[in-house]
Amino acid sequence: MSDAAAPAPAATVPRPARLTVLAGPTAVGKGTVVAELRRRHPDLFVSVSATTRRPRPGEVDGVHYYFVSEADFDDLVSTGQMLEWAQVHGRFRYGTPRGPVEDQLGAGRPALLEIDLAGARQVRVAMPQAQLVFLLPPSWEELVSRLTRRSTEDRREQERRLVTARVEMEAAGEFDYTVVNDTVSRATSELEALMGLEE
Repeated sequence: MSDAAAPAPAATVPRPARLTVLAGPTAVGKGTVVAELRRRHPDLFVSVSATTRRPRPGEVDGVHYYFVSEADFDDLVSTGQMLEWAQVHGRFRYGTPRGPVEDQLGAGRPALLEIDLAGARQVRVAMPQAQLVFLLPPSWEELVSRLTRRSTEDRREQERRLVTARVEMEAAGEFDYTVVNDTVSRATSELEALMGLEE
């Protein structure tokens, strides 16, 4: 019998917490998939955006959005405290505060951002370690159907959004992964796996 000591077992290195960015075209169902993911994982951190618009009835500061002044938003941008931001429809600004996201990742917990294509591109630069996931419809026809079925925009706005959606879908190749939202349950399970959240 050899006196040589048995090799020590390999240390288990915990997988670092990962920032996941979910983007996709209008009406693809990002919000629905994120809602189902949160139902399965109530403690999951989903970033809350900051905005310069006023709260709508029922909206709670820090829950739905962080409602900030134009001056405060300027300060967040100028001091590098925004991961990404944009001005929407030439009026209000929206963005992702960096601090809460970094706090989650620093504590070893995963974080999820549900943002648009332009925001995802900004996060890619600001946090290259993030994984970018693009949510696709099962077909273009299904995307058109979903947009028209929800009846939240008039015909002109629907057409404008579909033009934007075509441009957004052409950018899917920039992302690390694509997930097809054919059913909410299956798409959520795939995102769950990518985030390492399965039980």
